Amino acid sequence: MATKAGTSGNAAKAGGESRAALEGGPDDLRERVVPVTAPGSASAEQDLKIPHRGGYEHYRATSRQKKTPEGKLPVYEWWERTEVAE
Repeated sequence: MATKAGTSGNAAKAGGESRAALEGGPDDLRERVVPVTAPGSASAEQDLKIPHRGGYEHYRATSRQKKTPEGKLPVYEWWERTEVAE
């Protein structure tokens, strides 16, 4: 099941909220560290679904971690884009 991740600039961890580092995808996707809002936080079973330009960018978990200003975060790699159905 896909997990929607917001793209707010708030770098603070909210109660129980994990963060993930994104790699790949469109160059104009501004946020590269996003919250993972599903219960159980970031895990290998979850994909991230990021709303962007009238569609969604999909990211899959990897086994890698990345050092960020917010600490070590799980890395999610871009794998596809889907359009919003109207």
